[in-house]
Amino acid sequence: MFNRQTYQCLKRIAWRECKRLVSRPLYIFAMVGAPLFCYVFFTTLMDEGLPTDLPVGAVDMDDSATSRNLVRNLDAFQQTHIAAHYPSPSEARAAMQRGDIYGFYYIPPRFSEELQANRQPKASFYTNNAYLIAGSLLYRDMKTMSELANGAAGRTVLYAKGATEAQAMAFLQPIVIDTHAIHNPWLNYSVYLCNTILPGILMLLIFMTTVYSIGTEVKERTSHQWLRMGGGSMYVALCGKLLPHTVVFTVMAAFYNAWLYGFLHFPCHGGILPMLLASLLLVLSSQACGVFMIGMLPTLRLGLSFASIWGVLSFSISGFTFPVMAMHPALQALANLFPLRHYYLIYAGQALNGYGMAYTWPSYVALLLFLFLPFLVMNRLKTAMAHYKYIP
Repeated sequence: MFNRQTYQCLKRIAWRECKRLVSRPLYIFAMVGAPLFCYVFFTTLMDEGLPTDLPVGAVDMDDSATSRNLVRNLDAFQQTHIAAHYPSPSEARAAMQRGDIYGFYYIPPRFSEELQANRQPKASFYTNNAYLIAGSLLYRDMKTMSELANGAAGRTVLYAKGATEAQAMAFLQPIVIDTHAIHNPWLNYSVYLCNTILPGILMLLIFMTTVYSIGTEVKERTSHQWLRMGGGSMYVALCGKLLPHTVVFTVMAAFYNAWLYGFLHFPCHGGILPMLLASLLLVLSSQACGVFMIGMLPTLRLGLSFASIWGVLSFSISGFTFPVMAMHPALQALANLFPLRHYYLIYAGQALNGYGMAYTWPSYVALLLFLFLPFLVMNRLKTAMAHYKYIP
């Protein structure tokens, strides 16, 4: 029951924790310096939305006006830059293996001659998909260029047979596709990635800071003093200790929301208040997970390992890089155990798509359920704080 004595205990422990935070540069770096650096680094890294002028090689074995025009048109694409011409495919492949280029476009000998004779010449392109974004963008550009060249050749043949422009275009493209990218019409990768990477990094730092701050009480043999200040209650001791952390991390979460939606003007169709609420719940649920981690493995080394592994896995399984629905059913179920997954669903539903809270309330509830995790390990954690002895 909360009373004046409990309030005084919370106040003393919170003040003690504040002094520990400001006296150790590691806390300042993990709670303020690292998040701010990551906010600026990732948003400026992708400030243009998509990478441009990715280096590509060209192998033009035909060296005709048609092949040269094909290479020039490919170079005109925004994401593609013909950085070098190679005399053979083997040399271009070697350059790609060295990392000089991300792919190359191969035009075989007699390409123009076979094209004019309607013999279906083959142009080939190769991309290095070890670099996922670069490989995907260049594959799209090269494929588009090949289809345009194919259409241009077909149009020339139709013109030669007496077809009008309207007849030729109706034959080449019987269905005209009108494409509109909703909510992110610029196809800005930064909009898709930074809105989840930044909260994910903050979540990882919360995991590790929470585990470290509790684990060092055992390592430095101050856990008995900490428990006594809490009146022997692990609940009071934890609440007082994590209260300053909550304030600092909530401010950092509010800052990335202001940075993304206020300064950079990223889409936030559902309003800023739902995202601030989601950020607060992410902070609280991440702290709860941190308590659970150190409670399950009440050793500083093992607790930090648990926190780092679980935090890093969150980026892969949350769904913003690879859809969860395409994963194995076991992984789909496992994804619900990561706070970042539910934050991502809130962001995609409210900020990006502009849905109401009626469509995203299960994700809010899921973040709230994480707050019950510390209750599962509270007795185990109290026993560790009271009796465990750190062995270096």
